Formats: sequence, C-alpha cells, structure tokens
Amino acid sequence: MRRSKIKHDNSNCPVSPEAATPTLNARKRRRGFLSAELIFTLPILAIVLFGLFEFSMLFFARGQVAEAARIGCRKATLPGVQAVDVEETISNALPARLRRSLRVRVDSGVRSGDVVTVSLAVDMQACSPDLLWPIGYSLRNRQIYHTTRMIRE
Repeated sequence: MRRSKIKHDNSNCPVSPEAATPTLNARKRRRGFLSAELIFTLPILAIVLFGLFEFSMLFFARGQVAEAARIGCRKATLPGVQAVDVEETISNALPARLRRSLRVRVDSGVRSGDVVTVSLAVDMQACSPDLLWPIGYSLRNRQIYHTTRMIRE
C-alpha cells in the first residue's frame, strides 16, 4: 500500500500556522497571569490551612479537658474525697500546657445519691497558637469549658 502525499492547502484557514503557535510574548503574558492567580489564591489557602491546624488542636485539647473532668468527677463521687484531691487528680490528667490556665469548680454532694458536678475551664491560648488573629478571629480571652455530673456513691 502506498502513501499518497497530500499537500494541505491552508488558504482557507483563517489563522496561519505561524500565528497558531504561541510567541514568546504570549508565553510571558500567560506566565504573568499564572503568577497573579497564585498571588490571589495563596493567602486563601494559607488561611484555610492555619484554620484547620488551629481548630484541630482546639478539638484535641477539648477532648483532653473532657477526659480530665470525667476522671475528676469519678474521684469526687468516692466517699471521703476532698475538693483538693479532685483538683490534684485533674491536674495530673492534663498536660503541662493546659495546667497553667486551669480553673476547677467542684460541687460535691454531702450524702450518697447526691449529684456531683465538676467543671473545668482552660484558656484557648494555652491549647493552640493564635494563628487566625490577622483575619479577626482571636483566641484571646476565650476558654474551653467542660462540665461532668455523676451520682455520689
């Protein structure tokens, strides 16, 4: 089988083959356009990543505070336990960075069957770096709270 040599007639084509290939100036303009897109999208991406990092650390710290409150409330339900013992148990259950700003409130009942309440508050700045303050969301003067209630034995 022979291949025939077909000559393409470009006379009907509205764009010449030379004009169809991008020139050096067009490539530079396109590269500049991509740089402009990057300038606009990079700060948004950074804010989303900072927010993801900050809130994941806050959720992790909230879990630690909830677990410490549960441990402290369990200790407070036992007979003969004082509020100082509960605070010490809670302090031992938390990492050092959360102990600095820890506030504990213990309401233990007098008799068996009374409701025992342990409330904890920890500053958010102790849990996570304040990364979103440039966009107006600061952790300053905000706390993580958790309250646990159990029945006294």
